[in-house]
Amino acid sequence: MIRSHPGRTIALLFAPLAIFAAVPAQADGNVQCKSGPKENWKPIDKLKKQVWLEGWEIIKTQVEGDCYEVYARNGEGQVLEAFFHPVTLKKLVVFRRGQEIFRAKGF
Repeated sequence: MIRSHPGRTIALLFAPLAIFAAVPAQADGNVQCKSGPKENWKPIDKLKKQVWLEGWEIIKTQVEGDCYEVYARNGEGQVLEAFFHPVTLKKLVVFRRGQEIFRAKGF
């Protein structure tokens, strides 16, 4: 007869979820734009147009800390997570599947 410990069963059930939940944190956990007061930020609609002109299909835009964050699909259909400076709208860093694929010079 095989006996199972209830604590192990729960840990085994939630271990995959913990690993999955940790992946996005690795991607954006350290992004800081140092953007200053929000009254100096450009409207997020201008960023949406900029991203659209780049050929990205926007999935979601939001404020993350002191940055604008965009989830979008590029021309190849890949889902991207990108951070933009809210004052300049400069693209700072882009992640695909938790891996950094672009970083602005000096950022």
